[in-house]
Amino acid sequence: MSGNRRPVRKPVHLAVYDTLADWETGHTTAYLARGGYEIRTVGASLAPVRSVGGLRIQPDVALDDLRPEDSSLLILPGADLWTVTSTATAAGTDDLAPFARKAREFLDADVPVAAICGGTAGLAREGLLDDRAHTSAVSFYLAATGYKGGERYIDADAVTDGKLITAGPTEPVAFAREVFGLLGVYEGEVLDAWYRLFHDSDAEAYAVLEGAGQ
Repeated sequence: MSGNRRPVRKPVHLAVYDTLADWETGHTTAYLARGGYEIRTVGASLAPVRSVGGLRIQPDVALDDLRPEDSSLLILPGADLWTVTSTATAAGTDDLAPFARKAREFLDADVPVAAICGGTAGLAREGLLDDRAHTSAVSFYLAATGYKGGERYIDADAVTDGKLITAGPTEPVAFAREVFGLLGVYEGEVLDAWYRLFHDSDAEAYAVLEGAGQ
């Protein structure tokens, strides 16, 4: 029976903060959990936060206590606060900036980071997209941050460059696909079938997943 056990994996950490977009990471976290990853939420502190949909979330760990070596991946979802802070940064009130700085720690330690929607703006302000291929909602959304990586912007559903994944707010399924591929949760035709099922409602893809023992 021991040969059927899933390998022990380090947790995946999901950043949580007020106004986070509920819908952007659901596919990702649900199927990472099914793939054997523990999902742990990370807040600026251990104080509860509320998503844009009103869900109350109690963080599992405070951001200052999170170390890249203890994690498989850091996920930065979008949130209204990412956009608000784009105009507040000059006043020194960018409450979410510490999450972008933590993303830098992760990438410097060669641990993956995945950002969607407003999370990409936080990475842009931190300078993490200046020399990496990336995407977001639209190019001018990131241009408004004043970052220097405009030439590396790709108009795509989701982009992976090394250990960094980025996606726009309307592409939670493509975002999940890139995460699964990077972590090896699904590969090849199984990864393609998962995407076709959830993105395209392709009924034939379900048989491929069933055959793979999902």
